[in-house]
Amino acid sequence: MTRKEFLAQLGLTAGAGVVISCLAGCGKDSASAPTNVNFTLDLTQGGNAALNTNGGYVYSNGVIVARTLAGQLIAVSQACTHQGVSVVYDGQQGQFVCNAHGSRFSNTGGVVAGPANSPLRQYNVAVNGNIITITG
Repeated sequence: MTRKEFLAQLGLTAGAGVVISCLAGCGKDSASAPTNVNFTLDLTQGGNAALNTNGGYVYSNGVIVARTLAGQLIAVSQACTHQGVSVVYDGQQGQFVCNAHGSRFSNTGGVVAGPANSPLRQYNVAVNGNIITITG
């Protein structure tokens, strides 16, 4: 084998390894949702003020809690199931969005558009006056 042939073979082998690693990394869902969730949010606290406005959202304990444009409070896991980036709530579209790679999720956490393959975990929301309880 000549030096030129050796270097060409080495380059092909290295390139194949990089491609396989990239495809494997993008193909799997990497984020895990919190389990045994049980916490409260007080709507009178400044850090939760966004929930007093339709379309607003806050993060707490690995969960994103949002108020839909219709006024319903909803909660799903905060981390996108594609690569773990925090999702945001797009009230106008009624969807959770991952700005890193474009995944979109319904109000119940179902995948609307990938690259994410798995849904966000949905949590129970109960309201008692100004106190919101998130469980699941």
